[in-house]
Amino acid sequence: MGLLKNEELLRHVAEFFNVLSDETRLKIINSLMDDEKTVSEIVLTVGISQSAVSHQLRLLRQFGIVKYRKVGKYVYYSIDDEHVEKVINQAFEHIEHKNAKE
Repeated sequence: MGLLKNEELLRHVAEFFNVLSDETRLKIINSLMDDEKTVSEIVLTVGISQSAVSHQLRLLRQFGIVKYRKVGKYVYYSIDDEHVEKVINQAFEHIEHKNAKE
């Protein structure tokens, strides 16, 4: 892999982790790892306003982390890529392992 392509890939990885670095977005992602949910269900799970959830979901969609599907008047959100779940689960395991050592 050439240096320029490697730098571009690194930039995209940095953007990906930047999106994941927000606690609210992590709560939303964690909630969606259980099952797909409507915005209202996410609001109840995460405990923030509907407008805040919608804003965060829009950002997560832009980065390909979540997707949605419409069924009548309902919009269901879910994780767009199983790799996202793997990264989050690896992070949980890393922190739990680190905390267990302390």
